Amino acid sequence: MFRVVAAESIAPEIRRIEIKAAAIARKHRAGQFVILRVTPTGERIPLTIGAADASAGTITLFVQGVGRTTQLLNLLEAGDFVSDVAGPLGRPSEIERYGHAVVVGGGLGTAIAYPVARALLSAGNDVLAIVGGRTEEYVLLEDELQEAGATVIACTDDGSYGRAGFVTEALLDLIEGDEKVDVVFAAGPVPMMRAVAETTRPHGIPTIASLNPIMVDGTGMCGGCRVDVGGETKFACVDGPEFDAHLVDFDLLDRRNRAYLEFEGGRREDLADLDACRIEELLAPVRGTDAS
Repeated sequence: MFRVVAAESIAPEIRRIEIKAAAIARKHRAGQFVILRVTPTGERIPLTIGAADASAGTITLFVQGVGRTTQLLNLLEAGDFVSDVAGPLGRPSEIERYGHAVVVGGGLGTAIAYPVARALLSAGNDVLAIVGGRTEEYVLLEDELQEAGATVIACTDDGSYGRAGFVTEALLDLIEGDEKVDVVFAAGPVPMMRAVAETTRPHGIPTIASLNPIMVDGTGMCGGCRVDVGGETKFACVDGPEFDAHLVDFDLLDRRNRAYLEFEGGRREDLADLDACRIEELLAPVRGTDAS
């Protein structure tokens, strides 16, 4: 069991959850993730490690409640437990001193871009973060990125906050400006990452995308997370999750991610149909002092 030491809402249906996991916190590097189960009989889900504090022995996860498991996870509070957490998994981000680095985060993808931005800053880069959301309340971690030392451009689809429009429009303006962009890291929905890749491709700017395929075991055994990169099959859990965005077959990634949408929608409805007593019954093994 892994104790939840802090939990708070940071946007609608999005929670910041800090978990005691000392071994993972010691070994974590930017770009890596964990596989967890909320309850002993629950499903396994991958979540990017948003931050790690080796001295406190904690890792921080940013969780959007879009399915049954993530919704259950977001019901936990400080003092509760998570049944299993395995990691850190995946290849760390390739962090070096590039010069002027840009990280692009769309929606919850900003939580993936955040640790990369911090690592780039620690390596001596000038970092500009372009973060976007549908509306102001979905623009995530702007203050945290600024506190880390990054310059931040916030974008909203509806113009309710920051710059109106998509993150790729802000990226193109930056590229066409006076300052050279040496590398771009992108994380977010597949259409956004595809658009970032096509924005940087004509300019020959190295671009890294953090892919989000369906994943089961996180060790390369199941093959569920296979992606096509430069015509070769790769497994995001062990070969990634970060790859050269100019070589990724985003169309295939999108099709594979959509393969189980009908099933996943049914699972969301299942949770919505449960009453409060049944939900608490499911969470009983990981609630406070009842956890063992």
